[in-house]
Amino acid sequence: MRQTKTGILLANLGTPDAPTPEAVKRYLRQFLSDPRVVDTSPALWWPLLRGVILPLRAPRVAKLYQSIWMEDGSPLMVYSKAQQQALAQRLPDTPVALGMSYGSPSLESAVDELLASGVEHMVVLPLYPQYSCSTVAAVWDELARILARKRGIPGVSFIRDYADDSSYIDALAKSARDSFAQHGEPDLLLLSYHGIPQRYADEGDDYPQRCRDTTRELVSALGLPPEKVMMTFQSRFGREPWLTPYTDETLKMLAEKGTRHIQVMCPGFAADCLETLEEIAVQNREIFP
Repeated sequence: MRQTKTGILLANLGTPDAPTPEAVKRYLRQFLSDPRVVDTSPALWWPLLRGVILPLRAPRVAKLYQSIWMEDGSPLMVYSKAQQQALAQRLPDTPVALGMSYGSPSLESAVDELLASGVEHMVVLPLYPQYSCSTVAAVWDELARILARKRGIPGVSFIRDYADDSSYIDALAKSARDSFAQHGEPDLLLLSYHGIPQRYADEGDDYPQRCRDTTRELVSALGLPPEKVMMTFQSRFGREPWLTPYTDETLKMLAEKGTRHIQVMCPGFAADCLETLEEIAVQNREIFP
């Protein structure tokens, strides 16, 4: 029986091509125009986005990217490529392509790369441990649009998420133990996940539950008492309520209470990026010095 040739598509959010206002503006325009990310009416949202948000936000965000930019590029891209290469080495007979929902390399270029290599079945792995409509579903949408333009399409296996996968939990636990060994066990381990609007969860997005699933399994793997672990949400955008408790407000509260030693882990990010290297390691460190 002939064996089907399988390839793997790793998908992540994306990043600007350069830490400049122009590149950041291009990236944010594409990202914030996706209705999976911002579902406001385009007639209301686009004039606000293009006339107010992008001109004001792009220069400020570009400065933040400049503070974390690496010699080989954006940290998210550098680490995502390293993950792609490591997986390709682990599976030498399986093509592995990397695509981003926004920016480059695009998801379409990754699909074309796999098809050009003769792939007949494609395993799509969005690098978001916890499902959300604003991340994983955005990959699904774009993949469907790409394949709709093809005459011949491969078989597709789509991995929804891996929030409680044992290998993922083991990797998180090892990272935490390594940090404890280096810095001592903290008074509190704070697990900071990317937030989403509370309304998305109210309308059926099970992201909060998947974050709780990860937290539960990690606490069990580490053998920590529940009172030594707290789950929070970061990176809120706009004025409507997002998932709570907020990371920054929680850190401020803990500092005021006199908590002395906190370690922060971001289990929802498969690769370090602006939200971990700048928002957590710089901005939030200033809240809890």
